[in-house]
Amino acid sequence: MVLEASMIVVDNSESSRNGDYVPSRWEAQVDAVNLIFSAKTGANPESSVGLMSMGGNTPEILTTLTTDIGKILDGLHRTKIKGSSHFSTGINVAALALKHRQNKSQKQRIVVFTCSPIEEDEKALIKLSKRMKKTGISIDIIAFGELGEDTLKKLEAFSENVQSAEGSYLAVIQPSSNLLSDSIITTPILGGDGGPSGAGAGGDGGEGGASGGDSFEFGVDPSVDPELALALRMSFEEEKARQEKEKKAKETAEGKTELEQIVEGDEKQPLLDDEGQPSGSGSKDKKDKDDPDKMDTA
Repeated sequence: MVLEASMIVVDNSESSRNGDYVPSRWEAQVDAVNLIFSAKTGANPESSVGLMSMGGNTPEILTTLTTDIGKILDGLHRTKIKGSSHFSTGINVAALALKHRQNKSQKQRIVVFTCSPIEEDEKALIKLSKRMKKTGISIDIIAFGELGEDTLKKLEAFSENVQSAEGSYLAVIQPSSNLLSDSIITTPILGGDGGPSGAGAGGDGGEGGASGGDSFEFGVDPSVDPELALALRMSFEEEKARQEKEKKAKETAEGKTELEQIVEGDEKQPLLDDEGQPSGSGSKDKKDKDDPDKMDTA
């Protein structure tokens, strides 16, 4: 089981008011933070999680590293939605919080939620990512909402340059009727394979399971927290079934369209032949006449 100190950075900028996620982008983050905390502490009881925001006038540490979910929920409850996000500053503050962790044997990881445009240029982000890599900090990015191509390009460049042996991942989750937390479960961030969610992984796929929580599925040991393990498994199965259903419905719709375009071969054949008999019965009548074994019933 991986022993980690993780700082979760939430995006509480004005963009988080958007309702393209149920019930809103901010509430979707709250639900996802709860899930990530449970997964991290469930994988190893000695792992700790902290919380901070990067919106408003400046990033703010809401909860220092802790194993108490109550403190995390209290920090989320106190958070106000305002201003714009400060991506680079938020990561720098999170790195500083990890540097002062009490247990130095804990590996360092930052999980960043972002649903707003990134103002920093790509060159500055690459420089920051290399510095984070040098200090041994892994960074997972959960990009959700309708982000522009420019923002996605910056995030991809950042994730590519921050890669380390511990694995850093970029999950791009498009708006849908599905819960944000359900989509995150299937990404390498929580030990999934990254396939069903359609998310882009910034690291090597083979490292996904290991970095998510050693050999345990979704990073949770069933013997330590069976209820959480079961909940994660059920959520994963529901998401997988939903996507398979959508795929099947799409294939059925495409197949129906192709069938409508096919013209039947007998469509132009007249209903009656030259003798006034049904056109489909000619070969049968001929066969009946030529059959010497057929009983004469006249």
